[in-house]
Amino acid sequence: MKPHRRQVLRLAAAVAIPTSLRVAQAQAYPARPVRIVVGYAAGGGTDIVARLLGQRLSEQLGQQFIIENRLGAATNLATDAVVRAPPDGYTLLMVTPANAINATLYEKLNYNFVRDVAPVAAIVREPCVIVVNPLFPPKTLPDFIAYANANPGKINMASAGSGSISHLAGELFKMMTGVNLVQVPYRGGAPAIADLLGGQVQVYFAIVPTSVDHIRAGKLRALAVTTKKRLEALPETPTTDEFVPGYEISNWAGIGVPRNTPANIIDKLNKEINLALVDPKMSAQLAELGRELLPGSPTDFGKLIAEETAKWGKVIRAAHIKAD
Repeated sequence: MKPHRRQVLRLAAAVAIPTSLRVAQAQAYPARPVRIVVGYAAGGGTDIVARLLGQRLSEQLGQQFIIENRLGAATNLATDAVVRAPPDGYTLLMVTPANAINATLYEKLNYNFVRDVAPVAAIVREPCVIVVNPLFPPKTLPDFIAYANANPGKINMASAGSGSISHLAGELFKMMTGVNLVQVPYRGGAPAIADLLGGQVQVYFAIVPTSVDHIRAGKLRALAVTTKKRLEALPETPTTDEFVPGYEISNWAGIGVPRNTPANIIDKLNKEINLALVDPKMSAQLAELGRELLPGSPTDFGKLIAEETAKWGKVIRAAHIKAD
């Protein structure tokens, strides 16, 4: 028996309504202020990027994008708060290498990052640079490797904390060169830089924005940058890869949302973030801070997260690193 024409129309209307509602929701989004949750203190590098992005998105979308700094447990508290938030696009997470690292570093978490956080968009990548105190004898990276081999266990390597990107960058360097460096963990990059300047430690794998002024002033010596290409900010500084083939690390940041956030909202956020990155004022501000822009799709950002999670998982297991 063929269905009555009126029944067919009702069925078609029933299917069409959810679709039209989703489209209307995406067009109306955001209808109220949006939170960007940052697992770092106000004024730090990640927080600055979040605030620049939040300001630009507020201008583009006509709603406030409010930065919420939620500190603790190496960004795990911030991530947990976002995972538990409604998947409606009004709670965003500032995603960083800490999220990829913590997946292996912590034996028990209240969430599975790859499963519970949907990637939206990468924002920036920032290189690191291997810096030493100017009074330290080695002048080049090959000199440093030779000196470290001649003095095993006698060189103190600062880090921004056990399991931080600076710590793992050093551990990867140790694995690839065979040198023996002693990690000295600090509570963040600022005290690590301070003790390097004071000569209490000899080497630090620093992010460029926190060290470039000291390098230019001659207070720190740059041995190598950790990206594949030399940097415009430090054109005379070689890459680590020139002497340690295959070595490459960088710090990065992007935006994620709770899983099950509607795809049309994710797509809208991705579009607006990519639009913000090509804004001349914002791109200039980020470039001035030593950041490389990373426009792309949610799939691109998801691939980066997966690659970084696998990479740092291998280093953590090989070096037997444990969370503090």
